[in-house]
Amino acid sequence: MSKFDWAIVGAGPGGYVAAIRAAQLGQRVAVIEMDRPGGVCLNWGCIPSKALLSGAELVETLTKHGKTFGVTAEGLTLDYGALIDHSRKTADRLAKGVQGLLKKNQIELVAGRGRLVSNRAVEVEGVGTVEADRVMLATGSTEWTPPGIVVDGDKVMTSREALESKRVPEHLVIIGAGAVGMEFAYVYANYGSKVTMIEMADQMLPGSDPDVAATMAREFRRKKIDVKTNTRFEGVKDAGAGVTVSISSDKGPEEIAADQVLVAIGRRPLSGDLGLETLGIETDAKGHVPVNAHFETSAPGVFAIGDLAGPPLLAHKATEEGIAAIEMAAGIRTKPLDHRTIPFCIYAQPQVAWIGMTEPEARAAYGDDLKVGTFPFTASGKAIATAHTAGFAKILAEPTCGQIVGAHLVGHGATELIAEIGLALTLEATTAEVAGTTHAHPTLSEALFEAALGAEGRSIHI
Repeated sequence: MSKFDWAIVGAGPGGYVAAIRAAQLGQRVAVIEMDRPGGVCLNWGCIPSKALLSGAELVETLTKHGKTFGVTAEGLTLDYGALIDHSRKTADRLAKGVQGLLKKNQIELVAGRGRLVSNRAVEVEGVGTVEADRVMLATGSTEWTPPGIVVDGDKVMTSREALESKRVPEHLVIIGAGAVGMEFAYVYANYGSKVTMIEMADQMLPGSDPDVAATMAREFRRKKIDVKTNTRFEGVKDAGAGVTVSISSDKGPEEIAADQVLVAIGRRPLSGDLGLETLGIETDAKGHVPVNAHFETSAPGVFAIGDLAGPPLLAHKATEEGIAAIEMAAGIRTKPLDHRTIPFCIYAQPQVAWIGMTEPEARAAYGDDLKVGTFPFTASGKAIATAHTAGFAKILAEPTCGQIVGAHLVGHGATELIAEIGLALTLEATTAEVAGTTHAHPTLSEALFEAALGAEGRSIHI
């Protein structure tokens, strides 16, 4: 096998995009992947889960909002298996698309498990050695389960098994009220499951703005989803036809009888058996590989991006890191990637999106003079017209010149709307500049316009 400029281990949203960017710069690239191109995001995460969420949203629209629009949905039949089939077909289609992109850009796809043997060579199981001037590790992450928990795909699942399971349990217990737990709770609840969520932290979406967490807790309870915060998961036992979930809180120990358990506590990087020890590359306590601002590891010529390089564990973060690493190595980029401009999104309804600082973080940095503007969707003409009035928009700005330092959205379309504030952060825009930008009426984006006005002390519609 001939020598390459780059050998990239992993064809997920970080690896394959980095490969394409390197190819655009005239470099020879080999991508080593032991599964299908697209990584966890495309095959077993972001994409198929959004297909499921689209189905759940349609069910909710018909059953809860249909009469508002003169649509009576009687005798509605829900075929969850058909929804799973759609999600798998979606992933299949996009995986083929990524493979086509690699071929179009003359990137060599090497099938097999890759392992470092030097800082310029990757041994591919069953294939041979791929030599390159630089190596990029983009192996991503996998679902994490606590010690002692046996995932059988029937009674105990992670998101990986849930994306194939066509069963709708009568009672599902979800361990973890983060993004993954919330999205599956929304899906299963709309397809008929009783859902109980267990979260050890004092709020849903740990780490999110408290206003966001409080709003989502209220909305989930309105959907009859039981959310137990400040509650510790102690274990799960087989109970014949179902399971018994042990929990504890300030109320004492408790047992919950359920049909299935979905473990959505978090993810761990796929850093094992990569040959890191061969080059003396150390990992942190969770297995992440430390990198510098150029995404270089401690071994010269070896880079790491995406989930492997540390949080946040987001597909678009991996993509941006891959592009940045390639461009900085090529000498055409000097500015490091600003991780503060990376948005977080949750796609249950109402959707959640945020970027930059939370309000507590911003108040700690700027004090009581922090500019805060909020606008509820209950005052939005477009939200009222479409019967999606849950949620709000909040913009945070530093007090000196009003530069935006964060924004938080709960509501229909939030994951699309957040891009406006992402651009504002990139351009170091102020609330006055957002307020001075004409937003079409009626649109949901007017909520950001109104929030910016509020931060300026000149609200109009509230």
